[in-house]
Amino acid sequence: MNDDLAALQARIDRTNELLTRMLAEVAKTPSTHAIFVDAGYLYAATGRLVAGTEDRRAFDLDAEGLIEALIDKARQIFADSRLLRVYWYDGARRRIHTAEQQTIAELPDVKVRLGNLNANNQQKGVDSLIRTDLESLARHRAISDAALLGGDEDLVSAVEAAQGYGARVHLWGIEAPEGRNQAEPLLWEVDSQRTLDLEFFKPYVSRRAAPAYEAGTSRPSREDVRFVGAQIAAKWLSARGREALVELLPGHPYLPGPVDQDLLVEAEGMLQYSLRGQADLRRALRDGFWEHLQTQY
Repeated sequence: MNDDLAALQARIDRTNELLTRMLAEVAKTPSTHAIFVDAGYLYAATGRLVAGTEDRRAFDLDAEGLIEALIDKARQIFADSRLLRVYWYDGARRRIHTAEQQTIAELPDVKVRLGNLNANNQQKGVDSLIRTDLESLARHRAISDAALLGGDEDLVSAVEAAQGYGARVHLWGIEAPEGRNQAEPLLWEVDSQRTLDLEFFKPYVSRRAAPAYEAGTSRPSREDVRFVGAQIAAKWLSARGREALVELLPGHPYLPGPVDQDLLVEAEGMLQYSLRGQADLRRALRDGFWEHLQTQY
């Protein structure tokens, strides 16, 4: 009997020793965090806050400087943790990197993940990419904390998935000039939330100067403008394809804001004439754009 008790005690001591060693190893393993940036939310909210517009073409964003600032902010918040990387989620036509996105992808510790961009310049598939990455990293214990910069209600499932594997999700928002720019259900689900203010973003956003046109440029005729509209439509269709055309046609005679703005800016560049305040010429431009697209359907 004494021998059995001695053997049992030896096994208990061995188990305790193994547990002690395991806990010591866990204690030496640093916590890890990652930053997840919904670029669509970032551009819209910072543009509105700093430049007074959500139109990306109206302002420049120093993405490299801003990413460094976000990393530094995370370093302050997660003082005893190391950064895994920054995940940057954006949309692109046919998921092909733009020059700006390629520059961001080349930054150290940054991973660019692209969803699609439809004819109305709306991101598609970005929320599912965020969920996939958050869930996978949490499941494999690659991160203990996630800083999520976004505001869409569709991100709730991503938060829940990560939390289900034990990761803590911290929602970062961007100051809104009026009201809120983040969905309430998302605010309810996260482990913590904080808002980054105007002073944080101001150094990284600058409004672009309006294009200058030569004084004395003669006013183009409506037919000239209509023809330019058709030319731009041909280029638009060639770049985006018939799928984008099918999405656009039900809105006739109206164009989505981003498409209409693109049309205006490109036409002004080709004509070297400002169409701002020229309602009749703007209508001629849109007419030419639509007429060409409809002949191709």
